[in-house]
Amino acid sequence: MDSSTTAALLVRQGYEVIGVTMRLWTPENADAPPRRRRCSPQEIEDARTVCHALGIPHQILDFEREFTSSVVDYFCQEYLRGRTPNPCLACNEQVKFGALLTKALALGVDYLATGHYCRIVSNGQGHELWQARDEGKDQSYVLYMLGQEELSRLLFPLGEYTKEQSRQMAAEMGLPTAAKRDSADICFVRQGHYRSFLAERFPQRPGDIVDSSGRIVGRHEGIGGYTVGQRRGLPARGGREPLYVLSVDPLTSTVIAGSEDELLSDALWAEKLSFVSGEAPRRPLAVEAKIRYRSQAAPALLTLHDGRAEVRFERPQRAITPGQAVVFYQGQKVLGGGIIAESAGGRLPLARANPCSDRA
Repeated sequence: MDSSTTAALLVRQGYEVIGVTMRLWTPENADAPPRRRRCSPQEIEDARTVCHALGIPHQILDFEREFTSSVVDYFCQEYLRGRTPNPCLACNEQVKFGALLTKALALGVDYLATGHYCRIVSNGQGHELWQARDEGKDQSYVLYMLGQEELSRLLFPLGEYTKEQSRQMAAEMGLPTAAKRDSADICFVRQGHYRSFLAERFPQRPGDIVDSSGRIVGRHEGIGGYTVGQRRGLPARGGREPLYVLSVDPLTSTVIAGSEDELLSDALWAEKLSFVSGEAPRRPLAVEAKIRYRSQAAPALLTLHDGRAEVRFERPQRAITPGQAVVFYQGQKVLGGGIIAESAGGRLPLARANPCSDRA
């Protein structure tokens, strides 16, 4: 619905628009319900129908190889390292605003437009990335890696509207996708069963669940089923106190668990940094930092050390998770972000694992 509305708005504004469907992932389960399947014949037909209704051409571009290597394999490799990845980050950086943008420019277009909810603001010297008007649908967190070159070639028309307004416009313009449901699942994992997806791609190694003092409190069937902050699948300490995942050690296939209080940390380190302006701050900077997509931005001090970011929060944050992104804001403006490597509790070990293959 969002992409359809974006195309219709641009046609209405006088742009010459080409509709593109990316073929990213061949569904493994042909019997899966259509609403759960991406790149399915029904999805492609929906896009084609919208383009026909708008009187614009429609193309299918195959990025399955790029998606497999940059997103699916990355997703598996991060879990092998005991981390919890956000595949949307890799897809946006490597596929949508990497391979697709490159292909679009090669076709001679001026802009790539998507249905993301965020805004591009020109400041007279360059481009800034801002949160969407609709805070509840804002997607700037997963776009922090966009720089000046990308922003100069992108359009996000829905950033000025709420989701309800976008759906209403789609209905008023008679778009056949106006009532189509949103999908919040990982697009290449059938029906949200990511643990099964991982188990099919690399052998699960059973191991111990230990508490923060090192005492064995249980067993697990594989680290892929555990992420920082998780309660499910853990025993209660002493039969009474709930335990939560504090960290995962892939080298020994150990899950470390503790109390909810032990999940609190007031600092983190991040790597693979990216800043929208193209320039990293040269001195400590007060920011608001988000440690996951649905979390609230919290006041923090950002300091860079040899290409890594130290982020110290005014108040402790719950379940800082390696593999997730930390994104830096000043008000509604996105400064940049990076991938969380460790919390203040000490650096988490990384596995010396072989990359997995989606075809393994």
